[in-house]
Amino acid sequence: MTVRHTLARALGALALALAATACSKPEFPAQEQFGNTPRLPAPKQFLFPPMGLATPIGWKASEAPSVPQGFAIQAFARDLANPRSVLGLPNGDVIVVESGDPGLAPTLRPKDIVFALTIGAVHGKTKPGNRVLLLRDSNGDGVADQRYVLADKLFSPFGVAVVDNTLYVAATDAILAYPFTPGQTRVSGPARVLAELPGGPIDHHWTKSLVASPDGTKLYVGVGSNSNIVENGLEAEKDRARIFEVDRATGAMRPFATGLRNPNGLTFRPGTNDLWAVVNERDEIGNNLVPDYMTHVKPGAFYGWPWSWYGQHVDIRVQPQRPDMVARATPPDYALGPHVAALGLAFADGPGFPAPWRRGAFVGEHGSWDRTQLNGYQVAFVRFADGKPVGRPEPFVTGFLTPDQKSTHGRPVGLGFDAKGALLVADDVGNAVWRIRPR
Repeated sequence: MTVRHTLARALGALALALAATACSKPEFPAQEQFGNTPRLPAPKQFLFPPMGLATPIGWKASEAPSVPQGFAIQAFARDLANPRSVLGLPNGDVIVVESGDPGLAPTLRPKDIVFALTIGAVHGKTKPGNRVLLLRDSNGDGVADQRYVLADKLFSPFGVAVVDNTLYVAATDAILAYPFTPGQTRVSGPARVLAELPGGPIDHHWTKSLVASPDGTKLYVGVGSNSNIVENGLEAEKDRARIFEVDRATGAMRPFATGLRNPNGLTFRPGTNDLWAVVNERDEIGNNLVPDYMTHVKPGAFYGWPWSWYGQHVDIRVQPQRPDMVARATPPDYALGPHVAALGLAFADGPGFPAPWRRGAFVGEHGSWDRTQLNGYQVAFVRFADGKPVGRPEPFVTGFLTPDQKSTHGRPVGLGFDAKGALLVADDVGNAVWRIRPR
């Protein structure tokens, strides 16, 4: 264990002890924090909020996550450098984005130092590749045997899309466009900047999720907030905590929806024009607040951040208060559970997967660090009925945590499907892309 991991674990233990002092009987009704109408406890204030650490240990060559009976899982690729996003192409190739935090979040409060050390400790030691790879399985055995670099030396890339012979990459400060035809193993020319994105000098939530509209005329990009609850000032939140619609022909941008603290996993539900996203909600008000959520993103809607959470629940920490904005806040569709850190979203649709996994959404839950009992660290499945999420999330890809929950082999991030209908899971701590298919 490194000095950083040791220090972070000690600080985490101190924070946990302080949190326990403030609340001597912590409750963890995690089973009540899911679904369309989650039970939301009262917020609590802490000198240091609850935290829990899982030390990254990676996977041995013989190890893999667990999947339900009737499915098989294998490593499509190993020895990557922080894979964050995956995109399957119609010709069978898979694009993988390797990335990491650019390190532009400030440490203005004493607790920011603790948070920075903690987050650094629960991520792996691998230096992010900050590049876009193309992986190819040339013999059809489900394992990539060819690897090519499409774009290198990027500024914390994350989102990726391919439309009309163009590869779009959402770096943390811009959407880049490269000439690219599926089947090629390199881009045909240099990048051009389609649109600039908020990227600094503060870049607290740096991941910029990206998806193309079904007709290919628009791109949608998520931009997270620059703080937990405006501790860096409202001026730092200009053009943050929202999803932008970008005209693919001109690069012109307009806000599509706002008040989304950290929207990721942008995707359209198959066969519809409905944009969905998973959103990481705010921290520091308890083990069970606030649930991260999945929602159909309504054009022009405001989802509450920073003035309210999960609809119109007022956050008293944010000053000045804005009751007018709270009154406008739209409740999300579905709670995923507190602090699961959902980053990936992919819809199952059609005959590729058997019932009951055929109609619904897979969610990549990166996992908590700000909760004394860990939460997330899995790919969950949420069933849909009549176009809406129903029931409770069901574990689908598990085994990332060790049984004692002190260590983690990996942490799932982005999701996608390949040309054969297999589910792909980017694992940034395990430095792998996992491929899951029905047996």
